[in-house]
Amino acid sequence: MTKKNVLVFRPLPEDQLARLQAVHHVVVADPRKEPEAFAAALRSAHGLIGSSHPVDAALLDGAPQLEVISSVSVGVDNYPLAELHKRGIVLCHTPDVLTETVADTVFAILMATQRRVVELSTMVREGRWTKNIGEELFGTDVHGKTLGILGFGRIGQAVARRAALGFGMPVLYHSRRPVDLATQAPELQGRATHTPLDDLLARSDIVLAMLPLTDATRGMIDAAFFARMKPGAAFINGGRGATVNEEALLNALDHGTLRAAGLDVFAKEPLPADSPLRTHPRVTPLPHIGSATHETRHAMAELATTNLLQVLAGEKPTAPYDTASA
Repeated sequence: MTKKNVLVFRPLPEDQLARLQAVHHVVVADPRKEPEAFAAALRSAHGLIGSSHPVDAALLDGAPQLEVISSVSVGVDNYPLAELHKRGIVLCHTPDVLTETVADTVFAILMATQRRVVELSTMVREGRWTKNIGEELFGTDVHGKTLGILGFGRIGQAVARRAALGFGMPVLYHSRRPVDLATQAPELQGRATHTPLDDLLARSDIVLAMLPLTDATRGMIDAAFFARMKPGAAFINGGRGATVNEEALLNALDHGTLRAAGLDVFAKEPLPADSPLRTHPRVTPLPHIGSATHETRHAMAELATTNLLQVLAGEKPTAPYDTASA
């Protein structure tokens, strides 16, 4: 096989980097730290592999030989899908391998938000636990509460299993079309119900957003959305930060009836130092850790490496993303 040029723009595990180096010429250059080296390597790159760096038409103009981008992620909102399709550049991603890990994280945020785990743990660490807590610091039950899920793909279904089977929670979900539970998630038959959005918001004690970022979902969780939620409900976001109007979220917490919010994603990351979401007493914020375990991040890198090697060898990748649907 003819050796090609691969540009690694975020660190890979050593064993996966070695897989690439065994068959191709490899340059490692982080565009945020080494912009000149990155731009120079880009000119001759046949393949890109990495994550968390926006790719646009201007960047693609600097990569005239590019055949494939292999993203170490499930989400593809950093990539210009229509532009990639027009140029015939294959885009790959890493679904499936992180489903259960992200679902674990999302349910942990849900639990922490309902039971005020982070807030009360901080109170103990800071030496402010000097007597038994009163009602003003009580949490809210999780078991038996109604969970509404926006977006019912692999991760949404995995969270629903934890909620319905583990905590006896009725699950309502909203998606563009009903999911065929009989074939995709038989264990959720009779436990998860496809529901119109307004009905879901009015009935759910906890609303979880697991939405991808698209033109249709950007900013869709706004003031009108929060106003339609059940009074005293909580909001959890494990999907994409930019689906939420953060000013509207803060207003719903301070002046509306939203009881609490748990967030693993934000419109701008890392979260700016002056963001009120950092210190709001009823917000449980996490630093986008959905897939951040040793095992899962390695599995993602392994799949991304496999995808890249397959495309450069003229083979069909394991996990392509359909840019034609953009």
